[in-house]
Amino acid sequence: MKSSRLLSILLLLQTRGRMTAAELAGELEVSVRTVYRDAEALAASGVPLYGDAGHSGGYQLLDGYRTRLTGLAPGEAEALFLTSMPGPAAELGLGRALSTAQLKLRAALPAELRAQADRMRLRFHLDAPGWYAEHEETPHLARVADAVWRGRVVEVRYRRWKAPHEVDRRLAPYGLVLKAGRWYLVAGTAAEPGTAAEPGTTAEPDTTAPAGPAYTYRVDQILAVRETGEECALPDGFELAAHWRRTQAEFHERLYPEEAEVRVSARAAARLTGAQARALAATGTPDPGLPGWTRAVLPIESHDHAEAQFLGLGAEAEVLAPAALRRRVGAAAAATAARYGAAGAGRGGAAGAGAGAGREHGTSDGG
Repeated sequence: MKSSRLLSILLLLQTRGRMTAAELAGELEVSVRTVYRDAEALAASGVPLYGDAGHSGGYQLLDGYRTRLTGLAPGEAEALFLTSMPGPAAELGLGRALSTAQLKLRAALPAELRAQADRMRLRFHLDAPGWYAEHEETPHLARVADAVWRGRVVEVRYRRWKAPHEVDRRLAPYGLVLKAGRWYLVAGTAAEPGTAAEPGTTAEPDTTAPAGPAYTYRVDQILAVRETGEECALPDGFELAAHWRRTQAEFHERLYPEEAEVRVSARAAARLTGAQARALAATGTPDPGLPGWTRAVLPIESHDHAEAQFLGLGAEAEVLAPAALRRRVGAAAAATAARYGAAGAGRGGAAGAGAGAGREHGTSDGG
């Protein structure tokens, strides 16, 4: 435990530079006194670590000092190679860089860890997109990624689902996200040049373009990109992963704004997925009138969507409430039954006659 913590301190200082004892204690979830003892142990083992007292002090490694990767555990070495995704790296124009980095990383590993990493690389492959998702061409991904990396405002022509379908936007890129094989740009709307200074002040205009709240754009829907050369900065406190988690949570809340009380058979219950499957597990109770059936309150997108969904479950599901949705599903089911009943009787009689005629002449339809 202590050796792992010492290595963590070493790597934190190597990657972040100067850190106070309180910052290290927060990262490692230990006391400040423990950090003091660990720092003394590192220094005693020959690590060029020194600390400065005072308000702006902290621990720091001697410039140029780097540790080798001999401190990796077998599982950690395997995980490093498992996280590589050559497809997305190639889309970003980093395919060759990733291959070179992996080669260097492998060469730096001790022999026993190298074998572990090679076994992981040979036996596991990450393929993020779903089975039924077609590959989306993203011709402007490399230019967008470059603007994200360099912090540059871009002017884009963007295609959206509502009218007007093609719009022009000035964007301050905050980050890129790969979700289920599709790239998304998180960006703020950048103000026009020269608008950074407060009205009525004599200060020089800021060279960094101010930007608004973050919005999400599909990169494959970007039709054209032009870099303006203007710098843009991330909003104070912005963190891409945390923002994306919030965005996903808000999306799911908006996705199911309504509810429906239903009862479903075990067969229909097995076909529910996502939020509805979770709601069934959380609120479902045995239906007193139908053994083997479950009654539950499920989230729904809308009455239109719910009508199609519950009709798709056929006689294995029944909508109990709201009354308006129950009437819609019942009316649609009755109309469907009437259509199939009338049409089926007519076609069934003709088919039966035809089949009998075929048998009389000793012929077969090949079925």
